[in-house]
This record gives sequence, structure tokens and C-alpha cells, in this order.
Amino acid sequence: MSIYDILFWVLSVMSVGCALGVILSRNPVNSVMFLILTFFSISGHYILMNAQFLAIVNIIVYAGAIMVLFLFVIMLMNLNADVEPQKGQLVQFAGVISGGVLFLVLLAGIKTASPVAIDKASIDIGLISNLGKVLFKDYVLPFEISSVLFLSAMIGAVVIGKKEDTAPNTEEQ
Repeated sequence: MSIYDILFWVLSVMSVGCALGVILSRNPVNSVMFLILTFFSISGHYILMNAQFLAIVNIIVYAGAIMVLFLFVIMLMNLNADVEPQKGQLVQFAGVISGGVLFLVLLAGIKTASPVAIDKASIDIGLISNLGKVLFKDYVLPFEISSVLFLSAMIGAVVIGKKEDTAPNTEEQ
């Protein structure tokens, strides 16, 4: 058993355990913290698959930005289980049916999946250097157009967010 196999199983147990912690936790703040740990373990799987760019983006975007926003909203709303209204029997039944259908779809997907052979030519396909070469060689024009679009969106946000000076001019001439 190699170190990659051991890391895979440790990360898999961590992913499943933290995902169950998200679902089973009664405290919403603990649930968000479990979700952040789930994202970190998924990033570990990306690194094992030699997809470092996806791992870094997953950590920065999901665990860093979106989960902090979720945590802020949950703390701002002050959610407590004792003030939450109880769900009706129909809503609980619909949740069980939806979960069962999702489980059947996942089982069907796993049943029809087949293993993919990895050749040596595609072993470094997820590296950041290869992504940069393709991005700046084949897709440089769309990349530059999107950067101009983002720049104009930032300028627009600054202009919209800037307060106008509505106070009358008190200087005498």
C-alpha cells in the first residue's frame, strides 16, 4: 500500500465524516465549520489527482470566500433551533422522497461508471504551468477581453457606490 493510497483513504474518511457533520450538526455555525473542513479534504483529493489549480481555487473561493460569507450571514441572523418553526409531516415526507430519489440516481451513476485508464501523456494535465501555457497561447484574446470586462465592472461599481456631494456650496465669491 503506497502513501497515495493511505492519503486517499484518510481524505475520503475525512470528507465523508465532515459531510455527515454538516448534515447532522444542530448548530449552524458548527455545520459551516464542517463544510469548510469538507472543502479542504476535497482540495486534498484534487492535489492527489495532480490538479493543483483546482485545489487552490477550491480553497480560495469556496473555503475562503463563500464559507466566510455563509458564516457571517448565519451569525448575523442569529439562528437558533428553539426559535425555528417545526416542519410539517408533508415537508418531512417530501424531504425523504427527494433524498431517496437522489440516492437512487447516485447508485445508478456508480453502477454504470467504468474505470478510466490513465496514460502517461495526460499525467500532468492539471498543472498550473500547463494551464497558463494554454491560456496565454490559445486563449489570450478572450482572456484579455474578460480582464477588460472585469475592469469596467470594478470602475462601474466604484462610480455607483460613490456618494454624490449634495450639500450646497457655502463658499462666497
